[in-house]
This record gives sequence, structure tokens and C-alpha cells, in this order.
Amino acid sequence: MKEEKGLSFFERYLTIWVGLCIVAGIALGKVMPQVAIKLDSMSIYQVSIPIAICLFFMMYPIMVKIDFSQILKAAKSPKPVLLTLVINWAVKPFTMYLIAVFFLGYLFKGFIVGTEVVKTGQEIELWRSYISGAILLGIAPCTAMVLVWGYLAKGNDGLTLVMVAINSLSMLLLYAPLGGFLLGVNAMPIPWQTILLSVTIYVALPLIAGYFTRTWLINKNGIEWFNNTFLHILTPISIIALLATLVLLFSFKGELIIENPLTIMWIAIPLFIQTVFIFALGYFVMGRFLKLSYEDAAPAALIGASNHFEVAIATATMLYGLSSGAALATVVGVLIEVPLMLMLVHICKKTGFLFTTR
Repeated sequence: MKEEKGLSFFERYLTIWVGLCIVAGIALGKVMPQVAIKLDSMSIYQVSIPIAICLFFMMYPIMVKIDFSQILKAAKSPKPVLLTLVINWAVKPFTMYLIAVFFLGYLFKGFIVGTEVVKTGQEIELWRSYISGAILLGIAPCTAMVLVWGYLAKGNDGLTLVMVAINSLSMLLLYAPLGGFLLGVNAMPIPWQTILLSVTIYVALPLIAGYFTRTWLINKNGIEWFNNTFLHILTPISIIALLATLVLLFSFKGELIIENPLTIMWIAIPLFIQTVFIFALGYFVMGRFLKLSYEDAAPAALIGASNHFEVAIATATMLYGLSSGAALATVVGVLIEVPLMLMLVHICKKTGFLFTTR
């Protein structure tokens, strides 16, 4: 495993900051709902412009730190890429469906009473709607924030970028048919503009900006100045942007959480179990079976465990409506993902000795 780098002030207390930002976001949405509504209305193809700006600045510092020569080397290592593809498309959607059905459609069904009329005009049971939201989360692999998790876990940034690019392309091909199959419909409308715009904003633009910034600054001032001076100034920006994203997200959706506290718990339990199961399968089982290095196993497993929540929220909203149970389930995914992924990053760093190093 890589030698542990000293954590910055922001990184050391990141879990605390995350909790405070969630509370602040919910409070902002409650105290000043007009501000949240105005910000939430600023969108293009269901992609929130304020969140897009925050996510760009969350990704840009990470892209600048990537040694792009490592990407070619990472592309020559097919095993971690294969692991991610198998987890994301052959395992995760189906385990999410099974776990959600077991908990929401069987174990907790007696606590989830009532029906709702969704956007299509159909009246369905609430528990079925929550399962639909869980499915939409399960078929949307993360293509943005996983770069943060891989970086915090001291993983192979070049490999993470390659896997994110492959995930982005595979999602364009597989999201609609797999979602349509699991939701049991003949044709599922998919927000192609949302997916394409998300990939552009969260991956392509910061990648291009990071590459040219790194190249220009190293050529002008040298690699030592770049590593010791510029990166030291740049490091907190990614974490600050992550925290700002959380404040915005929960200011938009906090009212749903306040109004449905018990429902949040019923939905959160299967989502939590699914995430931990997929991580354990990818990291401790498949990662060790394939004899991956820690630097490759950690980001591969973290990518499998995390979800592209904005695509899931946008799809649920388009299919069933903003106030639907499916949309609420995708919001719960956001609520638990950041603290849970930080926990999994911590587990990676504590168990790196189980793997070889590059």
C-alpha cells in the first residue's frame, strides 16, 4: 500500500464537516425555502447548474494532480477494469433489486402503507415506488464523486479515471435497457441529455482543464514547485466544493427528509446493506481473488459501491414525478452515500496491508 500522506485539516475532520453541511442544507431549505427553490430551478436538462459548478471544482483539483502518463499504464491492466464492469452491470443491479424487494416488499411492507398516483396517472403502492427508486440507484454507477473517494483512499488515480470513463460510456448503452427490464416496463424514457451533460461537466471539462493546467505549470515552474507549492494551495478546494454540494443538495431535498423520517429509515437500511455488500464483494473477495494491488483494488471496489445519484434523481423525477416515492428513495441514496463512502474509504486505508503494492 502507498505510504500514508498527511491529511489536511479538511480531510482529517471530513465526516464532521459532512454532518454539519447536511444539517445546514436541510435548515436552509426549511428557513429560506425560496432561496432553495430559486437555486433548484436553475437547471439544464435536469442538471442543476449550481451543483454542476460545485462538482466541477470538486473534480478539477483531483484532475490536476493526476499524472496522465499513468493512464496509459492503467489501461494495460484489464483486471481491475473487468472487476468494475462485472460488479456494476452483472451483479449490482440485480442484488439491489433483490435486497430492495426483500426489505421494502416483504420485511418492512407492513410499515409502508398507502398508495400514490405517479406521473403516468397510475396508482401504485408506496413500497413498489420505493423499490423503483432503489433500482434506479443500482443501475447508475458513479462517474464523478468516486474520483474523490479514490483520491482519499490513496488509490491509483489514473486507473480510477480510466474506469470512470468506461463507466460513463457503458451507462449510455446499458442504463435504459437494464432499467426497463428491472422496472418491468416495455420502454423506459431515459434523460440522455442529463447523462451526456453530467459526463461532460463532471468528467470531461475538469479532465481537460486539469491536463492543460498541469502541463503548463510544470513546464513554466517545474515539478517541484508544482507539487510543493501549487498543490498545497489547491488541495482544500475539492473538499470545500464537496461540502458546498452537500449544502445545496439537502437544501433542495431537505423538506422530503423532514416530512418522512421513518420512511427514510426503511429505505436507508437496504441501501446501506447493498452498498456494504457490493464493496465487500469487490474489495475483499474479487480484489484478492484477482490478486490486485491495493492501489487498484480500492478504487475498483469504491466505484462499484457508489452511485450516480443525480442521474438517478433525474430519472425518477422524469418517470414518476418529483414528489414520488421513487424520487424520495433516490434522495435517501444521497443522504447515506457520503458518510457511508467515507467509512468505506477508512476501511480501505486500514486494510491495505492485505494487498500487494504496485
